[in-house]
Amino acid sequence: MPNSAAASTPEDTAHRRDRLIEIIKTRSFQSGKEMTLASGRTSTYYFNMKPTMLDAEGAYLIATLILDSISDLDADLVGGLEMGAVPIAAAVAAVSQTHGKPIAAFFVRKQPKDHGTRSLVDGLANGESLKGKKVVIVEDVTTTGGSAIKAAEIIRSEGADVVRVVTVVDRQESAADAFTTASLTLTPILTLADFKP
Repeated sequence: MPNSAAASTPEDTAHRRDRLIEIIKTRSFQSGKEMTLASGRTSTYYFNMKPTMLDAEGAYLIATLILDSISDLDADLVGGLEMGAVPIAAAVAAVSQTHGKPIAAFFVRKQPKDHGTRSLVDGLANGESLKGKKVVIVEDVTTTGGSAIKAAEIIRSEGADVVRVVTVVDRQESAADAFTTASLTLTPILTLADFKP
């Protein structure tokens, strides 16, 4: 196992946040034209996070900032609803190994597989389950919170404890109330305010 990396200082975290904002502005953010979001709402601010999540530096920064934000938790697994959570969870798992405190990843399918185990939860080895595990849900962009809440319902039905939801960008719309109602704690890495002029 690699040596545990030194804990991030507040300055490290601030620098990583600033750099991640730059990358998102360059690769994943658009403003001006009204666009329809995954939630069905429309906005003049749009995030397509895939170009950032699949960028080497972007993925590393997202993973490191998420690990910093959950360092107070003794989480067993990190994951969420496909597709947005998959690259994030994979990056967090990989970077966690270099920090000396590995956290495995998984994802929740929107529909059960039509073959094999037909499970909604994927990424666990044969014989493994979520039962009794402490789970962090991750997602790329949060608007209403629907994707994370759906993932939480499935994860809880499998016997896991959802200890936190971490989003890369919180659009600061109605998600906070929805998470409170669902007894979930949301921690955003960035918010829409970080991208407004």
